Amino acid sequence: MNVFRDMDGLASVSGPLVVAAGVFDGMHPGHKAVLQAALDSADRVGGTAVALTFDPHPSKILRPENSARLLTSTRHKLHLMDKLRISAVLVIPFDKEFAAVEAEDFLRGLSSSAKKLARICVGQGWRFGHARRGDADLLRRIGPELGFETTEVEPVQIDGTTVSSTLIRQLVESGELEAAARFLGRNYSILGTVIPGDGLGKKLGFPTANLAAHNEQFPPDGVYAVRVHVGGELLRGVANIGSRPTVKTAGERLLEVHLLDFSGDLYGRDIEAEFLHFLRPEKKFPDVDALRGQIAIDVQSARLVAG
Repeated sequence: MNVFRDMDGLASVSGPLVVAAGVFDGMHPGHKAVLQAALDSADRVGGTAVALTFDPHPSKILRPENSARLLTSTRHKLHLMDKLRISAVLVIPFDKEFAAVEAEDFLRGLSSSAKKLARICVGQGWRFGHARRGDADLLRRIGPELGFETTEVEPVQIDGTTVSSTLIRQLVESGELEAAARFLGRNYSILGTVIPGDGLGKKLGFPTANLAAHNEQFPPDGVYAVRVHVGGELLRGVANIGSRPTVKTAGERLLEVHLLDFSGDLYGRDIEAEFLHFLRPEKKFPDVDALRGQIAIDVQSARLVAG
């Protein structure tokens, strides 16, 4: 998959371009419907589907005091797009300067950068450009002049409820992982980079991979059975989210994963932890021996859940 950080990169993409534009936080079924519309259209015209998204999430710039925790960081989002047939992604750096660009100017720049812009696909209600003045109506008005057509994809509903990143984020935050998975179309997962820890897990006999998540929404503190994607390998594991009260009087919130039946060096690698089942709340144990005993029980529970 080719990833561009500048519109000029579109000139190197072959064939008519069909752009699927959106923030795509979560890559839920509504987002996938927009991407699939672009893929289908590109197949019809013998062109290339290009996903257009932004980094960071626009709320980080527009509402820094109230910005959303992400369901998928940019790195995670690209990882999930790569599992589809998306062969090119334009990640536009979103800053105050870009936020001031008028919607029409943005479209003209996009059109002039591509050899041939055939279509733009967006979700219903998507807005863009300065003061969010751009919408599907603007796309339809300016499209004939710039030579592209517009597809506005209707929202996806599940059990009569519209799928949205906001809804899924609320479900994950409240620990309703089964409901979150239903609206995501997959188990909720966090992509993180493995960083050095203090080695406590190894001393307890259960070495952990400490994940530096990329600003993603955490479920509530506790212990979870997880499935872990390490490269092309799929492993079972136990994840702990919290501040480790048994060994720390105060500390930052951490995500640690113990991989079952695994040995190896993961430092610096990205791994994806897929949350399967909540096992128990985080708690303070009287001593490390009691903690070690409980972790052994957690491991056995995870084996049963993860299969």
